[in-house]
Amino acid sequence: MRRILAACNREILRQYAASRVLLAFDYDGTLAPLVDDRAHAPMRTRTRALLRKLCHRFRCAVISGRARQDVSRYLRSVTMFAVVGNHGMEPGPDRGSAQLAVRRWRGYLSSRLAAQPGVVIEDKGLSLTIHYRRATQKREALAAIGDAVGELSSARLIGGKDVVNVLPEGAPHKGLALENLRRRAGCDTAIYVGDDQTDEDVFGYRAPWPLLGIRVGRSRATSASYYIRAQEEIDLLLRALLDCQSSTRPTMRGEHDQRAPGSRRRESRAA
Repeated sequence: MRRILAACNREILRQYAASRVLLAFDYDGTLAPLVDDRAHAPMRTRTRALLRKLCHRFRCAVISGRARQDVSRYLRSVTMFAVVGNHGMEPGPDRGSAQLAVRRWRGYLSSRLAAQPGVVIEDKGLSLTIHYRRATQKREALAAIGDAVGELSSARLIGGKDVVNVLPEGAPHKGLALENLRRRAGCDTAIYVGDDQTDEDVFGYRAPWPLLGIRVGRSRATSASYYIRAQEEIDLLLRALLDCQSSTRPTMRGEHDQRAPGSRRRESRAA
């Protein structure tokens, strides 16, 4: 992996900024710091101000694991092109079957995990997230969660930072959501920034158009080609994108230069 903010890599950002690019971000751990209280997870004031400026110059989107209504409340005063929730499932046409499955899973998991202190099941309507950040014995809690979710049928399981996500098997994921947003926005390229295992659905997406994946935190277990060191560096990345766009001809949102990055292929993973 290479640090996208290194001086030698700024040209890559400039090329994407000069193209008709969609900027997409995860929320928790990316635009906002990770917190113990999930119900209170605001962006920093500086991040919000920079993101607001970006939205006036680029097509910008958030693709979050949170329910769409939940993440939207943190984006007040920021006019996004789109907000996608539930790991890419929301909004979407096929909600009934997912809601029924999630309701059934929640009842079963609530019974199985009731004896695990600090384990909380979050029902997001179309998916579940099992949190064990506050568990006193995390290893024991994770083992119990693994045993319980292993009994579920037609479920896709995605790990994360002290969470296990439970989604309907075959449901749309973040990579497909990004593809749909790029098409709707009329963009030729995309930049996606994320920090967790669910974001690998984007980083590993085999897009036939240039896709720049940037991970928050360096990792060997990722398909992202570039990284920023920590969540605190998101402000530096947003500022760099603004500076890159300012160095090209002035444009309004939806009127980007038609040129794609110098390489028309997706950035390959660095060795």
